[in-house]
Parts: sequence; structure tokens; C-alpha cells
Amino acid sequence: MAKIFKTITSDNITSTRTLLHENVPITGSIVSGSLYEGLNIKTYSHGMFESVYDYPVLSSSANHLMDLTCGYYTGSAMNEDANEQNTKKVNIYGQMAQVLVGYDATGSVMPFDRDGDLSSGDKINEAYFVNLSRLLTKDEIRKGEFRLTMGTGSVFDDANLPADTITLGDYGAADAYKSNSPAGDYAVLYTSSATPLEDGTSGVGLLYYQAGIVVLTASFFFQTDGAVDIVMDADGNLIDALMEDTTIDANSSAIRHRVVNLVFDNTIELNSTIYFCNANHNEFNYSSNPTYLSGSRIRVKENTQDAPSAYLTSVGLYSADNELLATAKLSEPLKKEPSNSLTLRVRLDY
Repeated sequence: MAKIFKTITSDNITSTRTLLHENVPITGSIVSGSLYEGLNIKTYSHGMFESVYDYPVLSSSANHLMDLTCGYYTGSAMNEDANEQNTKKVNIYGQMAQVLVGYDATGSVMPFDRDGDLSSGDKINEAYFVNLSRLLTKDEIRKGEFRLTMGTGSVFDDANLPADTITLGDYGAADAYKSNSPAGDYAVLYTSSATPLEDGTSGVGLLYYQAGIVVLTASFFFQTDGAVDIVMDADGNLIDALMEDTTIDANSSAIRHRVVNLVFDNTIELNSTIYFCNANHNEFNYSSNPTYLSGSRIRVKENTQDAPSAYLTSVGLYSADNELLATAKLSEPLKKEPSNSLTLRVRLDY
């Protein structure tokens, strides 16, 4: 317990923010389930999403990587009562849109916009959603570093051949991301560079950095090279039939089948408060430790004429009522005597 307290003024306190990044690669064999013969894919009885784990779900070391689901807007041409799980698909889209896009002036949920200009432009009325777990994204996904390689082969069994893969990315987003979302920052996903596609549209999806959610337009799978139909599953369904006539689980499995690679950098925001603790020449030259004295004499003095001295080993940060809040340990003792002054830099991370 300290015997002498020294007040640290605001002039000796500062705050910093440090961003730490970690590269996260996820191979397509994990997402597709081929690595563990599908044992790392978990479906649920409600059939509203599929979960992907990095190990079989019964393993004690299995970590949740992502959830996959799909849905379409109430104004979509696919919205028909006869469709498989139609209500659930509409509700999923609405839930995602109200969180990530928000409401318009009339109180209606706005649809996803392909270029982020919510007032105009093409809309993403039918979408697949990839919800990355917080374990992977941490505080947010690093801007400009997201890459998702998808297979676009027209034959289901050979969908991921090297010649038939396209890499989506938030190209150029480090300087051109958007912030008009209630969920934070996001960017448009492009197929090659941060320029509109050849058909005049703006992008093929959206990436929400803080939420860790990828929104991929279903129209990405309508055709390859504008001519060849893409068979999405083993039953021969094209993308429109897949969205309308099959379950959410079947849609999620079809998308998983086409994931070749996924890589991004996550971000950990480390906030720090730095305290500069000053010990002037006439301060802290004595110790209140009972072992400092022996027979009423200072142990560290060899001669009575020597100046008093002490060895600093730790710094305690106390509240206004002198309650100990944090302790910082020095790597080695520092000698303090009247002939010197010290400034100890204490960093508190949170």
C-alpha cells in the first residue's frame, strides 16, 4: 500500500488508438464441406440458415465460421406465395435490409442498392447473405482487403474449375467506402476493379465491414459470359428456379458448393490511455517498505554521508479516494536518488 500519493494531471495523460490486423484465409473445401464430408456443416430444423464450422461440429475444437442464408425483397418478381419457404425468404431479406440499409421517409424498409446510392440505381432484390462470425472479423473487416473467389462453371459438378472462377473484392474501398448505413461502413463488391461492370451495373454485392456481412446478388449467377446458363445444383435448377422452388438450406448448399476461396484481414481496435508518471529529484527517494531500514539505518547506504536512494519496481494507479485500480511492473528496478528525476510511461490497454 502506498504511503505517498502524487496526482497525475491531464497534461500527463493521453489516449491512443492502435489497429491490429490478422489475415484470415478460408479454403473452399471447408465451406463446401468436402474436407470433412459435410460433417462441419450444420443445418437447423427451422431451415432459415446454414452454419459452417472449421471442424466437424461434434469436435470440441470446432469454431463457428459463418452462417449462410438467402431471401428476396417484397417487391421482387420472385415473391409468390407458391414458392418454397416464401414467407421465410421475404422475412430474412427484410430483417437484413432493416439492419443494414434502414427505412425510408415513409417507414418502409429500403432494399439493398447495387452502387450504394439509396435514392436511385439498380436494387438487389434477390440476395444471398454470408454472415461471418465475430470470431473471424473481430471489430471489423479491414477495408480494401476482402476477396471472395466463386466458381461460375455452367456444369454443377465442375463449377469450380480454374477457368470458371471469378474473384470478387472490395477493390479501392480503402478510399471509397460508404457510410450511409445504420450498421456502419460498407463497400461495393466488384469482379475485377472499382469500376462499373461492362453491362453498366455498379457491382455484384455489398460488404458491411463492422457487421461482417456479405450481400451477394443472385443475378451474379444468371448467366456466364452472357450466354451459358449456370446449373446451380445436382437437380439441374438454374438460379431463378433455385431461389423460388427450393429451400433455404438447398440454396445455401448451392452457394457453398461454389466457394473456391475466401480471404480477408480482420481488425482489432486497441484503445490505450498513457500516463506519464513523473518522479522529480526530491520525490520517491525513500521507501515505505519495512525492509528498507535495518536498525534504524537505510540498508542501501554504505556510508552515513551518502544521499538517500530507493529502487522503483512498480507503479500503482489509484482512484480519487486512494483505491488501487491498476499496477504496472517495471522490467528491472530503477535507482532513484536526489541527483536524478524519472518519467515512467504507463500504458493501460482496453
